[in-house]
Amino acid sequence: MDLIVRNARLPGAPDRTVDIGIKAGRIAVIEAGLAAEGEELDVGGRLVSPGFIETHIHLDKSCILDRCQSVRGDLSEAIGEVAKAKAGFTPEDVYARAKRTLEKCLLQGTTHMRTQLEVDPGIGLRGLEGVRALIEEYRWAIDIEICVFPQEGLLNNPGTDELMVAALNNGARVVGAAPYTDSDPHGQIDRVFELAREFDADIDMHLDFGPSADNLDLDYVCTLADRYRWGGRTAIGHVTKLAGASPARFEAAARRMRDAGVALTVLPSTDLFLMGRDCDCHQSRGVTHTHKLLHHGVNCSLSTNNVLNPFTPFGDCSLVRMANLNANICHIGAAADIRECFNMITERSARLINAPDYGLAPGKAADFVVLDCARTEEAVAELAPVLFAYKRGRRTLTRPAAMLHRPPAR
Repeated sequence: MDLIVRNARLPGAPDRTVDIGIKAGRIAVIEAGLAAEGEELDVGGRLVSPGFIETHIHLDKSCILDRCQSVRGDLSEAIGEVAKAKAGFTPEDVYARAKRTLEKCLLQGTTHMRTQLEVDPGIGLRGLEGVRALIEEYRWAIDIEICVFPQEGLLNNPGTDELMVAALNNGARVVGAAPYTDSDPHGQIDRVFELAREFDADIDMHLDFGPSADNLDLDYVCTLADRYRWGGRTAIGHVTKLAGASPARFEAAARRMRDAGVALTVLPSTDLFLMGRDCDCHQSRGVTHTHKLLHHGVNCSLSTNNVLNPFTPFGDCSLVRMANLNANICHIGAAADIRECFNMITERSARLINAPDYGLAPGKAADFVVLDCARTEEAVAELAPVLFAYKRGRRTLTRPAAMLHRPPAR
């Protein structure tokens, strides 16, 4: 074996320890007391998990707080401030800022990523050029795919459609949307489904960002996912409107999404920061309860979204922190639901982005992390740090466990 991870606890079976044998970048065997030779890493009964997955992050517009103002702190201000800042983006600038954020993700154990990327006549393809350069450079540590989308409108923004097509011809593998900024929201959704069929691309839309459950565009997305058989290939992000839905409306939306095969990514930090600003007191949290959608059979993930920009002026790129934040916001106390918060940054995320070579099983790529805990619910509850990360069997991260230095005994 090239590597043997000894005394590991797995997410689905934390009550016993096993050894994981790795050869040629893949998991060869998982069993207790593995009789094999090779380099060894004894994790001492700690949790070994598949690597974390960012299903929705914006590398291209991260780390721009020094170029923007945030006075009101609302969505329209964030879109306007970033639009002004984008005019000064260069491929080199995007590359440098995206690299900084990407390395933060790696230091938190992220091994797969779908990054959202904006195109419009103001920025052209400069953002794509900057981010695309990172895909090969960091392949040793992470698999990155690009979702191209029109943040400032598509049908109302001449020239954007051609840029969407150009991006899909030059490295973008997923097509996205932001219909709430368009003069014809359903027209934008129609066009995105056309592009998805033309390029055989998955879909990942920013959707239903608002305080109330009136006029949910997710119903129309589900209709088209059914019509074009794009279930399992269609994801939507945010959908904060469902946080304000009545139980009956919530359940109806959940059934519709489940039956259409439409998945949801919730962005706890951004949704919490931007929502509830229309209230003078008792502000709503504005974060849709993913665990309740899971109970209805909807696949969901949790992700970081924005980092150090007017949409979210925070962020250390820790997905364990997103899982913990989500559990706090949504009053999640049941152990099974806390475990699902962890699944929504690992296995459920893999299903959302259709990552076929993912998981802790013989034959799968050896992409995994070691956390300083024994169980997934402990990782979420205690913000357990990642001590090691591996990509295709090669170590990419080491973080020494914290140690107390006690005084000598008298």
